[in-house]
Amino acid sequence: MKTCPILIPLVIALFADACPATAQDKGSVDPKPLPPLENPNDPRIGAKQLFARKLLPSAGPPRAIGSYIKGCLAGGMQMPINGDTWQVMRLSRNRNWGHPDMIALLKRLSVKAHKDAGWPGILVGDIGQPRGGPALSGHASHQLGLDADVWLTPMPDHLLSREEREETSATMMVRDDRLDIDPNAWTPNHWKVLRDAAQEPAVQRIFVNPAIKKALCRDARGDRSWLSKIRPWYGHDYHFHIRMRCPAGDKECKGQPDQAGGEGCSASDLAYWFTDSILHPEPPKEPPKPPHSITLAQMPSDCRKVLNAPDAKK
Repeated sequence: MKTCPILIPLVIALFADACPATAQDKGSVDPKPLPPLENPNDPRIGAKQLFARKLLPSAGPPRAIGSYIKGCLAGGMQMPINGDTWQVMRLSRNRNWGHPDMIALLKRLSVKAHKDAGWPGILVGDIGQPRGGPALSGHASHQLGLDADVWLTPMPDHLLSREEREETSATMMVRDDRLDIDPNAWTPNHWKVLRDAAQEPAVQRIFVNPAIKKALCRDARGDRSWLSKIRPWYGHDYHFHIRMRCPAGDKECKGQPDQAGGEGCSASDLAYWFTDSILHPEPPKEPPKPPHSITLAQMPSDCRKVLNAPDAKK
């Protein structure tokens, strides 16, 4: 079950995915390339159509340009699909590209998860497209290469086949009543993986299902200051979403302000998320209108340069 309100304003989407491409959404073993656009210079074309057709990053140094929900990435880096302590899932999406700082962070996290939680490693979901930008499906954010999804399912102890990477479903961590974690899925070591991610200085926020936040508040031991970075948000039942700060020196990157201090574990902090209107939202009286796709002209001007730049050498 994927709990995501039918209508979430785009402004709210800044805080996470409006309705994330979930870890249980299957990919394709034999993905088909997108057909060429009849008139790619038509100013009315959605920017997502243009960025989705770029299969390689732009040449040049890395730069995050714009905001998490309206931006792009120059000089992106690909997360290798296999490592000693990680494997990348859903290869057909071609979204295992990010800012080099994010790629380095995921590699570090995979080692820490292995050491601290005893996991064989992490399963990496969506990071971003080769040149960032809006995607055809799934995410409102993930446009700067500074967002990444990590499955809450530990990496298996074998090399996954292409079929397994596309078709394996992540483990649901939330109870059917949505009020707490599923004790048959959640383990005492899950909070250690989230702690390791949150303790990275460059990480600003981590989004999880509210029931997972509740469990972290209950289970975490020792220094709990990292809990302030763990933010409850719609969905995120199967994975957690890491968001990094803008890299130092990237003046065109528009980040978010730091959240207020405190663990965010009080009854008043969590109460909203467990109200009936949030757990069981009523369907709209009228079908929602499809969201308007932003055009390239509505994006930061340097994103046009990123889009038109030559491919980076393999």
